Order: sequence, then structure tokens, then C-alpha cells
Amino acid sequence: MHVGILHVSLHVPDANSLKEKRQVVKSIIDRTRNHFGVAAAEVEDQDLHRKAVLGFSSVSGSMKHAEEIVRKVLEALRVHPAARVIDYDVEVL
Repeated sequence: MHVGILHVSLHVPDANSLKEKRQVVKSIIDRTRNHFGVAAAEVEDQDLHRKAVLGFSSVSGSMKHAEEIVRKVLEALRVHPAARVIDYDVEVL
């Protein structure tokens, strides 16, 4: 069993409140869960309205597949219209 992990920091420039940030974060989490079948959660900085730190994970029998899935999530985040990737870390266990 292999686990792909993506830890990503996002800037949400149009969020003027926590409510607006949460709407963007919820949209991102719902879409990535549905499209890629990953587990996802906001893991840090919940009290900052323009920064979101999200964690994603994928479990697979293949190390290559687990990494491929989280890299696809990262690519989807890079083109998201409401958020900009600031920093990220990918790890496969």
C-alpha cells in the first residue's frame, strides 16, 4: 500500500472574509474529492481569510499511481481561477 500526500498553500485573493474563503475552499475540496477520489481537508490557517492550507491524500497499490493522482490534483489547483498556489509539498509513503 502506498499513500500520496499533497500539502498545498493557496492564496485566495478575492476573499474578503472567512465566509468567502470557505466557499472557495469547499468548492476546491468537493471538486477534487469527486474528480480524483482523494481525501481532502483544510489543515492549517483556518482563521486567515486570504490563505488556505489544504491536505490531499491518495491510497494506491502502486507508488507511481499514488504520486500521479496527487500531482494531477496539484495541476488542477494551479489553474483554479479563484486561488493561486503559493507553496506545495508532495510525498509518497
